[in-house]
Amino acid sequence: MSDAAQVTAAEVRAAAEAVKTALDRHLAAVEGRSGEDDPGVYEAFNELASAAEAYDELLYDTYDEVTPFEIPGNEDDLPPYAGPADPSALSVLIRRDYAVVEPQRLLAQAQRVADLDADTAGDLSGSEEVGGSAHAALGVLFGEFEPDEIASRHKEFGLEEGDSTLWVTASEGTPEPGEWLEAPFETVDPQRVVCRFDVSAVFDEELDDGLDLVGEPDLEDDLEPLDSER
Repeated sequence: MSDAAQVTAAEVRAAAEAVKTALDRHLAAVEGRSGEDDPGVYEAFNELASAAEAYDELLYDTYDEVTPFEIPGNEDDLPPYAGPADPSALSVLIRRDYAVVEPQRLLAQAQRVADLDADTAGDLSGSEEVGGSAHAALGVLFGEFEPDEIASRHKEFGLEEGDSTLWVTASEGTPEPGEWLEAPFETVDPQRVVCRFDVSAVFDEELDDGLDLVGEPDLEDDLEPLDSER
């Protein structure tokens, strides 16, 4: 084995040791976490992902072999962080996808909101009657309830959750009022993303085998009473 090959082999061995160290740190962070969104766990996760990726690349380059595991994440999608070390402002960007799986429920719930709020009904023309237009119904519901409440009560509104993502980006100052309203998502700098949290069915390997629905639900009997203050 040449000196160059020996150096490369040593680098692979060092990368493997780095993975072991990162595994220990990640386990310690998980065991000592202070809550569901403990930043220490997130940092240890990223360190483990980075170490595993480096080892995998060196292993392949040197021995034409790959590791049998993959740590899910988005490190390949985002460049290294290059924002301020001590950001004085931040932006939170959220995308949530929904499928309208029960249109009649959606229309009925929106009509209930309109019936309780005469101003809402008065703003709609005859062609946009809440109970007969999904477009109008969505406008009413998302105008009445906060996005987080829609997310927690989506089944009540005839919706089914799809993928969602939340990005936290750092900046050195708060933008001027109205500065980005015309194009709110076009100026995101990937190098200023502090962290992101994704939810997707591709991460969930458990199947809902226990769910057994028989027949169609009775809409009027199954609707929960709306509480706009809840």
